[in-house]
Amino acid sequence: MGTTASQLGKDLLSEYQELTFLTKQEILLAHKRFTELLTKDEKDHQNTRVSMERILTLPELKSNPFRKRICHVFSTSEQKDGGLTFEDFLDLLSAFSDSATLEIKSHYAFRIFDFDDDGTLDRGDLEKLVNCLTGETDDTRLTTEEMRQLIDNILEESDIDKDGTVNLSEFQHVISRSPDFVSSFKIVL
Repeated sequence: MGTTASQLGKDLLSEYQELTFLTKQEILLAHKRFTELLTKDEKDHQNTRVSMERILTLPELKSNPFRKRICHVFSTSEQKDGGLTFEDFLDLLSAFSDSATLEIKSHYAFRIFDFDDDGTLDRGDLEKLVNCLTGETDDTRLTTEEMRQLIDNILEESDIDKDGTVNLSEFQHVISRSPDFVSSFKIVL
């Protein structure tokens, strides 16, 4: 993807549009923003991967408490360093777009919140999730008892099969009852 936005090509642009929830204009803007993150040498190579460090300089991600997990989930890197190719970047933007379905948004939200990547949200994942949302400073951190009570409440509401974890279908069930979820789960360039 080391070409400029105007050189993306109609076929590739159409293919990206078919494979994402993005419009041609959004894809071109995404390509422009992605190439701005590349160094001069990287712009000359196809499928260049931008480091997580540079991706996180984007204002849309900079203040997101899940920014590193987002990069981790959308990265196709073997090293899982969070570096993104342009196609990874498009997948990220597509999942967070207004046009993405509730099923897609909840699937990726679940993966982002599954900090240990084991396919379930257990007490450890839920604690990390709460800490990301509340901040981990002394002023905002929940006490041990507050954290235990909150996680107990989350599991009481979400853990339908009572196995002590929340799986994807349980998570999607909870999200389906939360109309604000779709509008809050987005990144707009």
